[in-house]
Amino acid sequence: MSPSLARVPVSRLAPLAAGALLLLSACAEQPGPGPATGTAVPPVPDQVSLKPVTFTDLPGWGSDDLLAAKPALTRSCDKLTVQDDSRPVGPNGTAGKVADWRAACAALAQATTAPAVKQALETHFRPMEVSGREGRQGLFTGYYEAELRGARRPSGTFQTPLYRRPEDLITVELADWRADWRGQRIAGRVVEGRLRPYADRKGIEGGALKGRGLELVWVDDPVDAFFLQIQGSGRVILPDGQVMRIGFAAQNGHAYVPIGRVLADKGAIPRDEVSMQTIRAWLAAHPKDAAEVMNANPSYVFFRELSGDGPLGAQGAALTPGRSLAVDPSFMPLGAPVWLDLEDVPVEGTKTGPLRRLVVAQDTGGAIRGPVRGDLFWGYGDIAADRAGRMKAKGRYFLLLPKTAAPVS
Repeated sequence: MSPSLARVPVSRLAPLAAGALLLLSACAEQPGPGPATGTAVPPVPDQVSLKPVTFTDLPGWGSDDLLAAKPALTRSCDKLTVQDDSRPVGPNGTAGKVADWRAACAALAQATTAPAVKQALETHFRPMEVSGREGRQGLFTGYYEAELRGARRPSGTFQTPLYRRPEDLITVELADWRADWRGQRIAGRVVEGRLRPYADRKGIEGGALKGRGLELVWVDDPVDAFFLQIQGSGRVILPDGQVMRIGFAAQNGHAYVPIGRVLADKGAIPRDEVSMQTIRAWLAAHPKDAAEVMNANPSYVFFRELSGDGPLGAQGAALTPGRSLAVDPSFMPLGAPVWLDLEDVPVEGTKTGPLRRLVVAQDTGGAIRGPVRGDLFWGYGDIAADRAGRMKAKGRYFLLLPKTAAPVS
């Protein structure tokens, strides 16, 4: 949001994800390490098609440093191979069963050089070109792990709380009632025996949760806190220099409203110039109006403290900068290798270029919807934030499946 920076991932950070388009017209909250749509009405169903191809059909195959992808491959294999052999992998068993992955994961574990990783992939996997109802091209954005300054208790400039998940927040997976609602969820609280909407952002910022001891940490900038919720995970630098890692815990169930679209509709920012950077600049230049604009997004994210490697994606694996991808789990199997073929990806400053590399589907996000849709995790720091904030690339991807699970043309 992979998230999971900008998103409300469906199950992770979330995390995690925030490209320019997400801020303009889509839901970016988680994964999530991960996001709810706020409605029980499912979208018009799309469909996914997988076309078997060869590795020589993958643009740029052979030019990527595949060893750089091994940490992500290993972490996903570790999550897959502890499960029962008969467990389906992916929606409707798209990626076979866990048993289909054992030999491939064992071969990857033994590979210690880029050529060895390449050999393992070519021996045990078959690439599949992914397409949806609108074809094989889709949108790819980026997200990052935010960095904030904060303290465990309010003092001085640390006056903006980040909240833990409230104990009365109920999250409902709609697929438990109808299979065609897979991936959809709502959230709220029970009032007189009925599930009712939870407090929205304006209500929470106005004190709806005060006095309940839910404050996880206090940060020094409400705008940073807002963007952290879009990203889904982050690092909070405490006064003594220690780093507190936090990730997505839950979302209040209200539909995400992108404030980039709000500002564009007001004429505050030209629509074709909306990005995380221009939104931040506008909020900084209009401090009296910032709270009202941010409250136009009623969605609110709750956090939890993380330990160990992180941030965590929806698969439960720690994300790898530049190698972890958030996908729509309604179509794509978490844990699977994916070959990206993208254009106009931020490279340096205002420069863009093609990106063709191996990544792993490890996260989800509320804005990541459709068979050909991805959100690339860039890591943390200024460079990661810049790339994530400007990324709005067109491209396609190829799913790598174990040969025993992949259909044959």
